Amino acid sequence: MANAKFVWMDGKLVEWANATVHVQTHALHYGSSVFEGIRAYASSEGPKVLFLHEHLRRLYASAKMYRMEIPFGIEEFTSAVKQVVIANEHDSCYIRPLVFRGDEALGVNPRRCTPHATILTMVWGAYLGPEAIESGVDVGVSSWRRTVPGVGMSMGKIGGQYVNSQMMVMEALDHHYSEAIALDIQGYVSEGSGENIFVISDGVIYTPPMAASILLGITRAGVIRIARDLGYEVREQAIPREFLYIADEVFFTGTAAEVTPVRSVDGIKIGSGSRGPMTKLIQQTFFDIVNSRIPDRWGWLTAVK
Repeated sequence: MANAKFVWMDGKLVEWANATVHVQTHALHYGSSVFEGIRAYASSEGPKVLFLHEHLRRLYASAKMYRMEIPFGIEEFTSAVKQVVIANEHDSCYIRPLVFRGDEALGVNPRRCTPHATILTMVWGAYLGPEAIESGVDVGVSSWRRTVPGVGMSMGKIGGQYVNSQMMVMEALDHHYSEAIALDIQGYVSEGSGENIFVISDGVIYTPPMAASILLGITRAGVIRIARDLGYEVREQAIPREFLYIADEVFFTGTAAEVTPVRSVDGIKIGSGSRGPMTKLIQQTFFDIVNSRIPDRWGWLTAVK
C-alpha cells in the first residue's frame, strides 16, 4: 500500500506525514473510534465511489450506538471524501473515514474527549491477494467467537471491537490459513474477521442472519441483490459449522475482500476446490458493475468529479 499525499483532518487537507495525534489520544488507549472502509473504482468519467452514502450512513449509525457526535454533517463528510480522493489524484483507491476521541483526558469515560474526524485514502489491491479472486483462499474456523449480544455491538464498526478480529487473523495465519471464520456464541457460523460469508448448497445460497452477531455488510446487501436478480434463492438463516464442509461453494464478501471464493475450510476441500460457477457469475456481475462495464442499474456508484 502506497501512502497518499494528503489526509483530510477536521475539515482541512493535511500532508500525510503531518496527519498525527498525541499519545494521550483516548482512541489509542481505549479503542474509542468508529470507522468505515470504502472503495473507489476507476471509470472513463474518473473515480466512482461504491456505496458511498450507505457507508457514511453506517458510520453515523456506529457513532450513535457508541454515543459519540460526529462533528460534521453527513453532506459535509460526503464532500470531504470526494475532496481527498481528488487531492490525492486517485483513479481507484481504498477510503478510510475514521472518527475518534481526542486527548483531553485519560480514563475510561470517553465523554471528556472531543471527537475528531479524518479521512485517509490509499491504493489497495485485492485484500486476500490478487490470486484469491480466481483461485480462492484456504480458511480455518477460529477458536475465537464473535461478540456476544449485550457485551459488544456487532452492528457497529467500532475500533475497540476489532481486537476480536485481530486475534482471529493472527491465529489463522499461525495455522497457515489466509483468513478465519468465526462462530457466534451458539456455535453457528457468524462471519470472517472482516468479511461476511455465503454458503451455496444444491443451488441455494445461505448467509448468516443479523442474530449471528454479524456486521450487516454493505457489500453483503449488494451481493444478495445481485444473486436474487440472477434468479438464485438466498436464505438468511443459522448455519452449522459442519455445513461448511459439505457445501458446493463458499465465498466471502466485503469492501476490502470484494467477492472472494473459499476453496477449503479446516483443510477440507469445498466443492471442486476452486471457484464455483455460481460464485463466478455473482463475482463477475459485481465487478462489471463497480468497474462500469455494465450499467449501474441500482445506483451504487457516486462520481467524484
